[in-house]
Amino acid sequence: MNSASDWHPHKMPTLLINRIARIMSKQVDDELKILGITASQLPVLVALKDGGQLTQKELAEAASVVQPSMAQLLSRMERDGLIKREPSPVDKRSSLISLTEHALGLLAPGRAILRRMDDETCSVLSESERETLVSLLYKIMLVLPEEGTD
Repeated sequence: MNSASDWHPHKMPTLLINRIARIMSKQVDDELKILGITASQLPVLVALKDGGQLTQKELAEAASVVQPSMAQLLSRMERDGLIKREPSPVDKRSSLISLTEHALGLLAPGRAILRRMDDETCSVLSESERETLVSLLYKIMLVLPEEGTD
């Protein structure tokens, strides 16, 4: 039988990963705010970074989120001048979404912020430790269910 004395959350990797993720998400949002973008918009920016066009459904799949969440995100991004929509020539019920020139101009500075944050956060690790950490995190990711699926 487990007792309270067996409870050591500071030794549970999943709780540590969760805590680090929450802290880092807030830091990323705080840093990207100066550009007018948020961490939640990154999957859309990455998916459309080469000037391509995708449907809302394709973006939801790429970001591993449900369609209603993607619809809300895209509405905010359109309001903020980051994306534009045009009717799909194939399916009149859907739109093709692409980044605006303004959003395309934010990609390089956004990447620079993310690289700097990654370097600062991982500065306490040797190159070997960093490679091991990435390898272990990928290994854990392989056993997790896909995001946005229920």
